[in-house]
Amino acid sequence: MEYQQNTIIQVREQQAAFIAKVYMWMSLALVITGLTSYVTATSPALLSLMFSVTEAGLKPTFLFYALILGELGLVVFLSAAIQRMTGSLATAVFLLYSFINGMTLSMVFLAYTGSSIATTFFITAGTFAVMSLYGYYTKKDLTSWGRILFMALIGIIIASLVNLFMRNAMMDWVISLVGVLVFVGLIAYDTQRLKMLGIGIGTDGDMENHRKASILGALTLYLDFINLFLFLLRFFGGNRK
Repeated sequence: MEYQQNTIIQVREQQAAFIAKVYMWMSLALVITGLTSYVTATSPALLSLMFSVTEAGLKPTFLFYALILGELGLVVFLSAAIQRMTGSLATAVFLLYSFINGMTLSMVFLAYTGSSIATTFFITAGTFAVMSLYGYYTKKDLTSWGRILFMALIGIIIASLVNLFMRNAMMDWVISLVGVLVFVGLIAYDTQRLKMLGIGIGTDGDMENHRKASILGALTLYLDFINLFLFLLRFFGGNRK
């Protein structure tokens, strides 16, 4: 009995340590993204590289689209090749991604007021905290959520692409609502999945794998947070400039 209790305590400590490291890297990436986004949006020199002024307003430049493609490439590269990377390289790629994402998200500061961005950020942070705690502490197996949420995410992507041409306001509202629900669910699902991954990670002294796993976990939760923020901004960011 005592051996079982010690084992349970050890497993919980491993999970808690792993999740804490995931949150640490995710928080650092969010800080980098936020600061980079603000600096870019308040720098005329950087803005001129990202956007050109036309009669219709600001138009993204080639650099902006190149950065978007670069972001996608970094996510695919990090997710697919992380096992062949060193922990230091994986960390560098993740932080570089958060930096580039901050540059492209500077458009948020151009479209919304600072107060609406701040309000939406705190709502996102609160929602993230609640759902992450639920995913971590619930005894319910959320595995079945994964397939449903993934299918819903694919649907959102397809619907968003279609609505680029239709420009239907009602469809945009529905997409945003479904997007919020999907990423709220993903936060809980991914947290529970990462909690289970924390069992045994690094127990053999292989801290390199421990670090890479925490970076990949941080990327997952970072993407959940950013996407939830962007979808919520469509509802709470009504104070457009």
